[in-house]
Amino acid sequence: MDSMPVTVLLRGSLNQIQPSMRRVAEFVLADPQRAAGMTIVQLAEQCGVSQSTVVRLCHQLGLDGYRQLRLALATERGLRAADLANRPNGDITEGDSLAEVIQKIAYADARAVEDTARSLSVQELEAVVEAIVAASRVDIYGVGASGFVAADLQQKLYRIGRIAFCHPDPHIALTSAALLGPGDVAIGISHGGVTIDTIDALSLAHEMGALTVAITNAPSSAIARVADRVLVTAARETMFRSGATASRLAQLTVVDCVFVAVAQRTYTESQAALEATRDAVRSRRLNRDRSARPTS
Repeated sequence: MDSMPVTVLLRGSLNQIQPSMRRVAEFVLADPQRAAGMTIVQLAEQCGVSQSTVVRLCHQLGLDGYRQLRLALATERGLRAADLANRPNGDITEGDSLAEVIQKIAYADARAVEDTARSLSVQELEAVVEAIVAASRVDIYGVGASGFVAADLQQKLYRIGRIAFCHPDPHIALTSAALLGPGDVAIGISHGGVTIDTIDALSLAHEMGALTVAITNAPSSAIARVADRVLVTAARETMFRSGATASRLAQLTVVDCVFVAVAQRTYTESQAALEATRDAVRSRRLNRDRSARPTS
C-alpha cells in the first residue's frame, strides 16, 4: 500500500474503524488541505477525540504517526493541484442541468479509474496473475453489482482457455468453494468488503487450500482478511452513485488488468483461443447483405 494515496486508504477504512477514528477520517476526507495544516492537538480538538485516537488512526493506515499523515496529505494535494482546478463543483444536486450531470458523472468515473490505477499494487497483481496462469480452475464470487463484474471476469478468462466459473448464487458459491483445493484460485469481489455471502465463500475456499484473492475498495475489511492477495479499487461513491456505478468501473479496471496480464503471459495459447471463440460466434452476426434494408 506504499504507493496508495492516503485519502484512498481513509475511504477504504471508514466502515472498519471505531466511531472516534471515523470522525477524524471523515474530517480529513472532507477537507484534506485544512487537515494537513493542523497540528495533532488542533485536529483532535476539532473532531472531539483524544490525540491518541488520531495516532491510532495513523497506525491503522500503516503510517508511523501524525507527521507522516500530514506529509502524505500535503504530497497528495500537490499532485492533484492541477486536477482540482478542473474538477466539477460537488455532488449531483436537484438543480443541476443535464450538462452538469454529464460533466460530474464523467469526472467521477474517470477519477475512479485513475485512482484505482494508482492504487493497484503491481506486486499483488503479479502474484495473482501467476496463480491464475498456473491454476487448474478459477472460481469467482460476487453478488449484486459485484456479481456482474464477477461474470465479466469469468467470461474473459474463459475466452482465453482458462477454466473459470462464476457463482452469484450463495449456496452454489459455498458448494464450489468446498470442492476447491491447492492449485485452485478463488476470487471474491466486494466493494465495501462486508458482503457476507462473498466473504463466506472466499473464507471456505481459503480453508480448503485454494489461493484466495479479494477485489475490494476496503483493504482492511473482512474480505481482505480472508484473502491471500488483495487488489484494491479506489472509487468514490456519492448520493446518486452508491454501490453500482463508480465502484463497478473501478472493479472492471482491475478485472481488465488481470485478464490482459494473464493473456499476455499465455500469449500464443490465448490468441488461438480468442480466434477460435471469435470464429464460433461469427455466424451469429448479421452480415452486410442480411442486415441491409430493402429500398423502395
